[in-house]
Amino acid sequence: MKPTEWCFIRVPMPPKRVRKRKTKKSANIYDVAKCAGVSVFSVSAVINKTGQASLSVQRRVEAAVRELNYRPNLLARSLAKQKTQLLGMIVTDISNPFFPLIVRGAEDTAQKAGYSVLLCNSDNQKQKEENYLDLLVSKRVDGILLTVAPGPISASLRRMLTEAKIPVVLVMRTAADLQYDAVVTDDHRGALEGVSHLARIGHRRIAFVSGPLEVSNGASRWKGYRKALTAHGLTYDPTLTVEGDYRIVSGYRAGLSLLPRRPDAVFVANYLMTVGLMQAADEIGMSCPADYALASFDDYPWLRCFRPRLTTIELPKYEVGVHSTEMLLERISGFSAKPRIQRLAPQLCVRESCGFIRAVQDSRPHFAHAEFAGNGRQTHGSADSTEELQAIASE
Repeated sequence: MKPTEWCFIRVPMPPKRVRKRKTKKSANIYDVAKCAGVSVFSVSAVINKTGQASLSVQRRVEAAVRELNYRPNLLARSLAKQKTQLLGMIVTDISNPFFPLIVRGAEDTAQKAGYSVLLCNSDNQKQKEENYLDLLVSKRVDGILLTVAPGPISASLRRMLTEAKIPVVLVMRTAADLQYDAVVTDDHRGALEGVSHLARIGHRRIAFVSGPLEVSNGASRWKGYRKALTAHGLTYDPTLTVEGDYRIVSGYRAGLSLLPRRPDAVFVANYLMTVGLMQAADEIGMSCPADYALASFDDYPWLRCFRPRLTTIELPKYEVGVHSTEMLLERISGFSAKPRIQRLAPQLCVRESCGFIRAVQDSRPHFAHAEFAGNGRQTHGSADSTEELQAIASE
């Protein structure tokens, strides 16, 4: 190599060390205790609201919680207490306006007792129901509120619920293969009162749009309809009955089938099917109560805007949610007894769609229209109250 020539050799440089940013660690109960200058026991007493801490300690702990943005470890708490403070709830169709008030009653009752509710919707499908039950069991919920979908319960599912030892309360529907507490409405009585009212005011050919007969409340409403016909000496005509599924489309199809047969009245087993039937009547060109009388299960505030206003069997939806959750909380607390079924009474609300108001006005012209049609006079409870109104009409 010549003296004036240079040789450059590339020397590899050591890799740069990348400093990892330290993630801010979440504060724990010991951090809160240190910040507040109190014991861990005192922090626990304040957070769990056991009332064992003085007011000054409570204020110091609360200030430390805010300063450190402390959040209790719910998983650790549930493992320690063997409770998650969670209830699972499975309904069949959350789009049905019947269920939100039941859910609200359950949620209000659960929250008062320190529980939260996980809501699931099965869409009346057995497979979705089983999937959600498996999910709720894996989430270690403390109890389950269940409106069963149509069809039998699988043996594997029954075994899973038995082994998990999770309390279950059935809501609105019972099942022969599930021996649990249940809170339902007295659907047999409701149908009996509704159809009896139609019969007492002179309707002889009373059609019926039932719910699915394989579920308990659908079968109960069907039996109430048949019993009312027998009680009033009316002949059962199978061509005047259609089985629906509690949804609008089935009510619409039932209307297209039944209304051309010119029944005097139609009794429908739920509100959504009533909407479908009224749509069919409108397309056919029939009006209520001029061409047919109408009564329906379940009542809602917006029905007062319908013309004619609907005669209904009101079901205590919110109370169903309250009572079923109270029953479930009893089981969670250790109450031990044979399964119970609680039936809540329906209420008959008489309005113009059944033709009764019109009958009263025709028989007693001097009655003020506002007294009946304007205020939508209602009768609540037993058939006796309806008989009183019928007596007025026959005077």
